[in-house]
Amino acid sequence: MRALLVQAAPTPGDLSANAARAAEIVRSAPDADLVLLPELYLGGYDLEAARRHAVAVDDPVLEPLRAAAEQAGTAVLIGMAERLPDGAAANSLLAIDERGRTAAIYRKTHLFGGEPGVFEPGDELVVVPLAGRRLGLLICFDIEFPEPARALAHAGADVLVAAVANMDPYERDHELASRARALDNRLPLLYANRVGQESGLTFVGRTRAVSPDGEVVAQAGRDGEELLTVDVPPMAVGDELVDYLAQVRDDLPVSVKSAGGEI
Repeated sequence: MRALLVQAAPTPGDLSANAARAAEIVRSAPDADLVLLPELYLGGYDLEAARRHAVAVDDPVLEPLRAAAEQAGTAVLIGMAERLPDGAAANSLLAIDERGRTAAIYRKTHLFGGEPGVFEPGDELVVVPLAGRRLGLLICFDIEFPEPARALAHAGADVLVAAVANMDPYERDHELASRARALDNRLPLLYANRVGQESGLTFVGRTRAVSPDGEVVAQAGRDGEELLTVDVPPMAVGDELVDYLAQVRDDLPVSVKSAGGEI
């Protein structure tokens, strides 16, 4: 699978312009099997305006992107504020297949900072067959917890994919977390972050691809916009001695001792 990881700054609040630019990027890379865009790319990371910018997954504003996906034969993942049927909003990752159809929608399960006051948390994780692989979908803060990635791996994901909007001072957190989640599960991880400034936040780029042994095999810079093309290898037989998924034990009780208690 060839993936194009997009490190870019959206135009805050201009959904049409951002969708059009995403469509242009997809059309410019017909050899890519998958294009990954950052968290909340469609409308920008402005929590005060996020509900106003929320749209349903079938909103016409996304039609240019769907058409580009079909034209190029390329699957697309784009972060967006999703308008839910009850009028609430979710921080979502929309998966569009190579025919321009909705393949899946993942709603961020681990909300960060002020996000719980704006978005409804998702109540399930998602593995979607796309671009010839089984993608486990994650959004930003999700990758800082081992459990979501591990659950996706157990459910059959063979690539972990993270759309993020990571900002100062958390660059080092994600550098470590992205490598750890790949190593934890012996899976490749694709990570697309944005750059620029919005709502008083400075976003720190470093879009990257991580191999199943936790090595960063390709990485963009911190500040500028970049398109990072990576070839994600097919699943290979790993070292059985460190096949963590096969060896992890989930049958161990925890014994909590009281202070000063006898052993």
